[in-house]
Amino acid sequence: MATRPLTVNGKRVSITVDDPDMPLLYALRDDLALKGPRFGCGLAQCGACTVHVDGRAVRSCVTPLSSIKPGQRVVTLEGLGTPQNPHPVQRAFIEEQAVQCGYCINGMIMEAAAFLARNRRPTETQIKQALANNLCRCGTHARIVRAVKRAATA
Repeated sequence: MATRPLTVNGKRVSITVDDPDMPLLYALRDDLALKGPRFGCGLAQCGACTVHVDGRAVRSCVTPLSSIKPGQRVVTLEGLGTPQNPHPVQRAFIEEQAVQCGYCINGMIMEAAAFLARNRRPTETQIKQALANNLCRCGTHARIVRAVKRAATA
């Protein structure tokens, strides 16, 4: 067993693990009880597990815990904003009512927030391209795109 220090949502934490290559997702959900990132496909194909590592959107289901270096910042949906002060992307998703079943929303919000940090004035085509690898099966894509457009103008 080994102890791995992490900085998650601005807090220093330590996780005791048997396997340093266990997925970051498992540490976040099982050890830290964070429920924003979700297990979807386990193959980095759906995006439900997306988190930020130093501001970059990564699929935590295939990111080994050992790849997170000391000092790197991991941010989950819970750390992006607060209920009292949601991140502009979170606020836009609420305002556009862009959630139906909600399973993909973690990935959509986390991917959109990282994308908008790099591109503050995207076109609709760029938004759709940025979210193309995040799967949604319930049909709320139009609202999701509107929410990201709204967040870009906030």
